[in-house]
Amino acid sequence: MAELVYRPVIGAALTMFKALDLKIDTQGSENIPRTGGAVLVSNHISYLDFIFTGLGALPQKRLVRFMAKDSVFRHKISGPLMRGMKHIPVDRKQGEAAYAHALDSLRSGEIIGVFPEATISQSFTLKSFKSGAARLAQEAGVPLIPMALWGTQRLWTKGRPRNFKRSHIPVTIRVGEPVEAPADQYAGAITRRLRGRVQELLEAAQRAYPVRPKDATDTWWVPAHLGGTAPTPAEVREAH
Repeated sequence: MAELVYRPVIGAALTMFKALDLKIDTQGSENIPRTGGAVLVSNHISYLDFIFTGLGALPQKRLVRFMAKDSVFRHKISGPLMRGMKHIPVDRKQGEAAYAHALDSLRSGEIIGVFPEATISQSFTLKSFKSGAARLAQEAGVPLIPMALWGTQRLWTKGRPRNFKRSHIPVTIRVGEPVEAPADQYAGAITRRLRGRVQELLEAAQRAYPVRPKDATDTWWVPAHLGGTAPTPAEVREAH
């Protein structure tokens, strides 16, 4: 029943991306298993990241079930869609139910999508990772699949207006080789290894990105350490 909702939503997203003339460059999708459970882990720089993370799995004919904050499920438009696509609501105060739901889905052979930074990185650099993804993979006996997105922040990110004009924005998606999560290892060590892989993929996506800022007013989407005017991680922390 769920796929009666999921596939048309994917079709609508692809139609929209075509209308916007987005240049989507995906590499490494073959690292996503064609069958069986896995935890797909990505950096988080845009409100649209779940769509692009899901697109990274499409070449393998896999549909990703995302863990998302429960307020999205309460919305009158997004709520029915999220439930219909079998995504998993997360109440930050009572995370046990979401964890159990995700574990059941993994054990039944689903791919679960997780953003271990928890919130969008306004510096567009990688924040610290929470260990939930590693613990899920350990308990379910499935691999972690690292992924990095770049360019999605130019479409719609925190503190910036949406840009849904036909502006030919490139989006780069890189999927890495599976990271094993042995049950006898410390989840923190696995999480550090996983974050290192995502960092490598992010740097590869940034190197491959085909455009640079047009002028001084267009440097907001580039991290400070790469010469842009995005706030540094320290500046973001101070602002909060």
